[in-house]
Amino acid sequence: MAEANHHLVETRLSSTELLHGHFLHAFRDAVRLPDGTHAIREFIRHPGAAMIIPLMADEKGQLRVVLEKQFRYPVGQVMIEFPAGKLDAGEDVLKCARRELLEETGYQAKEWARAGVLHPVISYSTEYIEVWFARGLVGGQQKLDAGEFLEVFSATPDEVMAWCFDGTITDAKTLTGALWLQNVLAGKWLLDWQIIEP
Repeated sequence: MAEANHHLVETRLSSTELLHGHFLHAFRDAVRLPDGTHAIREFIRHPGAAMIIPLMADEKGQLRVVLEKQFRYPVGQVMIEFPAGKLDAGEDVLKCARRELLEETGYQAKEWARAGVLHPVISYSTEYIEVWFARGLVGGQQKLDAGEFLEVFSATPDEVMAWCFDGTITDAKTLTGALWLQNVLAGKWLLDWQIIEP
């Protein structure tokens, strides 16, 4: 596959660090294009993240998923999202998923399944997000970071899909998570569940 696409590859010639902030690490690279001409590429280096699709049953046994509402400053609005968070340096992705689920929602899960990976902003960031499903939820206390404010709630898969359709949900990772959820529930995409006691 890599060799078949070699004629599309850009080659880095030089790299300049633009910003090394608390969270963002931005660069401006000079590159050689496939036709031999040169161009500039500006991008953000990101450590990666994990997103969790937590499954639970309500008191009537109906399937629900755990979601969050959080104000996102860059877009200036409260967004509906699946729980997620960035990897700490050297952190295993499943460990990150378990930590973020507990910190943001207060839930721990007895079973986990890795679904896949997504690249949410390929035009300007190295960010990747591993998608995990969790079930067998056990409630507890949130452990939010200082300055982190969010509201946890649950919805049916049908509600999630309706919100994706009508524009209530526009977050890229959550839209991708909804696609995974839809196909898993339809039996089209199978998951390999593993038991991991809280």
